[in-house]
Amino acid sequence: MKKATTTIVAIFMAIASLFAQTTAPDTGNYKPTAQNLQSRRQFQEDKYGMFIHWGLSSMLADGEWVMHNRNIKVVDYTRLLHAFNPADFNAAQWVATAKNAGMKYIVFITRHHDGFSNWDTKYSDWKITNTPYGKDVLKLLSEECRKQGMKLGLYYSLLDWYRTDYPWETGRTGQGTGRTGKGDYASYLQFMKNQLTELLTNYGDILCIWFDGHWDQTNEEGHADRSSRIDWKYNEIYELIHKLQPQCMIGNNHHLSPLAGEDFQMFERDLPGENKSGLSFQKPSDAMPLETCETINGAWGYNITDRKYKSVNQVVQLLVGAAGRDANLLLNVGPMPTGLIQSEFTDTLAGAGKWLQQYGESIYGTRGGPLKPQSWGVTTQKGKLIYLHLFKAPEGNTILLPDAKIKIKQVRLLGGNTPVKFTKQKTGIVISTEGITIEGPDTIVVVEVS
Repeated sequence: MKKATTTIVAIFMAIASLFAQTTAPDTGNYKPTAQNLQSRRQFQEDKYGMFIHWGLSSMLADGEWVMHNRNIKVVDYTRLLHAFNPADFNAAQWVATAKNAGMKYIVFITRHHDGFSNWDTKYSDWKITNTPYGKDVLKLLSEECRKQGMKLGLYYSLLDWYRTDYPWETGRTGQGTGRTGKGDYASYLQFMKNQLTELLTNYGDILCIWFDGHWDQTNEEGHADRSSRIDWKYNEIYELIHKLQPQCMIGNNHHLSPLAGEDFQMFERDLPGENKSGLSFQKPSDAMPLETCETINGAWGYNITDRKYKSVNQVVQLLVGAAGRDANLLLNVGPMPTGLIQSEFTDTLAGAGKWLQQYGESIYGTRGGPLKPQSWGVTTQKGKLIYLHLFKAPEGNTILLPDAKIKIKQVRLLGGNTPVKFTKQKTGIVISTEGITIEGPDTIVVVEVS
């Protein structure tokens, strides 16, 4: 865990920062369109999304990396194609689960590292419509998202353990899948462009393209040299996406600072500014939206032996912790091979959703608050309201807002409107939490400034 900071904080952001807007980062020649900037602003207000890792790999019930982890040969892995029949898949249930949890968008795995496409692509036979199930899952999901008012983003793997034209011989993963010869990136690049064109043409408005796999062609995270061994030609890929759908945001899970053409920065299994995973050595951007992706148990894809389920309290505190760092939370579920999302996931998501029904105003539409993350919790802000999220009692039962010029209209507990005592001193505004019972995942004090 990050070392706790003192309750007495020396820096208080100016009240003007309460109204800060997303600005376009300096990323080479890329100039985001007005639609794209609006997407970013709305993305920051939505705060919470569902990540869905699911596909052919779910059949082996050992996580989405099973092909690599077990060194399964392509010739053997391909045999799964004629056995995959997720008869219980129900797009309406998936979307309703996300809505019931208080989530505002879904990011779905269209193609993971095993190269299997979860839609009816014209550019590969390695796809879900060639299974006994035979249906275009992405089409069903996109239609249901539109019906229920849910935004849809698409995960797309840049690396491939299946195809021979991917430059596998210089990659860090997938070396045991039985490929020989040398990759052909020009061929592979055209394949990706063709598939991305399909995804951005045939499935309606897309919130974002969520890339993953860049790190396959670099040294490990933390190495002094993280340069890529191949030229991905992101300028061509990113320009294609922004041309097809200007509002569509691009993120890339490369574990680096944002590259030219990207619209949001992501952190894998870490809140911005933390590095418990060993993947997040990059600094959080102050010019574009941030997102933390984490999974509700230990694995991303379905793993039958993984019972490291997060509790409702853990999910709420993760979401609040992200919001207090001016970031979104993209929380993953790995549905079973049948297509069902298991009850351990849906029950927890529903519990966190009930919390949001009561306290969501302190999350939705907010930005990171005036205090950096503290030992007791975090702060968020919206207009003239500052929310102090207490995971535990602060030291000395006091919190200092070190700006004596702030004019406080009232301080109260969120939910019951119970008044909270505060005093004005030369060093700032001192808020007393004495007598307040800190309970549940988060006790919220609202500071209203005039």
